[in-house]
Amino acid sequence: MKVRLYEENTNMKDVDKVVNILKDGGLAIYPTDTVYAMGCDALNVRAVEMICKIKNINPAKTNLSIICYDLSDISAYAKISTPVFKLMKKNLPGPFTFILNATTNLPKIYKNRKEVGIRIPDNGIIRLITKELGNPILTTSVRNDDQIMEYDTDPELIYEEYMNLVDVVVDGGYGGLEPSTVVDCTNDMIEIVRQGKGELIL
Repeated sequence: MKVRLYEENTNMKDVDKVVNILKDGGLAIYPTDTVYAMGCDALNVRAVEMICKIKNINPAKTNLSIICYDLSDISAYAKISTPVFKLMKKNLPGPFTFILNATTNLPKIYKNRKEVGIRIPDNGIIRLITKELGNPILTTSVRNDDQIMEYDTDPELIYEEYMNLVDVVVDGGYGGLEPSTVVDCTNDMIEIVRQGKGELIL
């Protein structure tokens, strides 16, 4: 299935279609403020395992990332100090992935590394889907970050390639080519481990 959504004045019936697929353990591809991404309900272990299999991700060796609707949701899933919270408040929503220590509210599959990436993209489509779902969304770039190609920005081409692997592709217009900036805050020391689209405001 492919659904066209807009950041403004979007059709809530179409949003509900996507949300219901995620609630049923389905997989989705959607736009973010950086590149198109693949994801699922982050609390549905079977769906998370399916994403890891498709992307050939070993969760014991790779940090998994989740999209939250806003800052108030983060503390349920990650441990966050006051200085780090202030930093995130300055930069989110935005094209960043903040690596934080995970809480016990995330399924065991996330805890192999005891860390989780937090995203709050500056994109109204995926944030609305996350809000309506009521859970965070596991998120991973459609392509590996060092292999993002121009055809990964076109939702029509993405649909052609992934329609048999995922349950819905959200067409939010053309996506970007540059991934998020990754910021490690696990030791309350701010370390940029990958410079991407986002310019961190300290």
